[in-house]
Amino acid sequence: MSEQLTLSAETRERAGKGASRALRNQGRVPAVVYGEKKEPLSIHLEEKALIKALSNGHFMNTLVMIDAGGSTTRTLPKDVQFHPVTDRPLHVDFLRIAEHATVTVAVPIRFINEEASKGLKRGGVLNAVRHDLDLVCDAAEIPDDVVIDLAGTDIGDSIHISHVTLPKGTTSAITDRDFTIATIVAPSGLISEAADAAAAEAAAEGEPSAEVPLVGDEEAAGEAEEG
Repeated sequence: MSEQLTLSAETRERAGKGASRALRNQGRVPAVVYGEKKEPLSIHLEEKALIKALSNGHFMNTLVMIDAGGSTTRTLPKDVQFHPVTDRPLHVDFLRIAEHATVTVAVPIRFINEEASKGLKRGGVLNAVRHDLDLVCDAAEIPDDVVIDLAGTDIGDSIHISHVTLPKGTTSAITDRDFTIATIVAPSGLISEAADAAAAEAAAEGEPSAEVPLVGDEEAAGEAEEG
């Protein structure tokens, strides 16, 4: 389960670009807490503390307690805006949540047992169509990651959501299709050899050569277009 994080904050009276710019010049990051049918709370955070929290790789699916104005609010980060050049955080949106609220979070995927994959041992390549999964779960039980076992997979295999054992207490937010998460594709050397062989065979038979598709790419591309 993702760890709970506490960030100290201060409320801010002024809004607008000028006030936000002044805060950033002081090493602070403007933010807002909203949700639960309450008035939005405008705050600002210490930039160094926020950057440290962002560096753990799980910030967007971490329960964050905002300590501001003498009270603590349970939240879930919903958006972080970054400077397009410096990558400094510019603004953060936090959503208020109840202790056991049902939330939808993007949970990172972690692949294991690559050494036990027949396809990868033969030189195949893992083509990750998705790097995280949108899961529905209890706000107090957000998982750190989704583990996918590659043992026994071979070139041409596709891993769909139906093949994955999701963390206890979670369900996929996408329920209308059995979408692809990853494929094991042939190495470029094998593809070139197959293409050359097909071209030679076609030439011998007097037929135009046909391109040899990359195994698994067609399905993966379709899934990527679907989102």
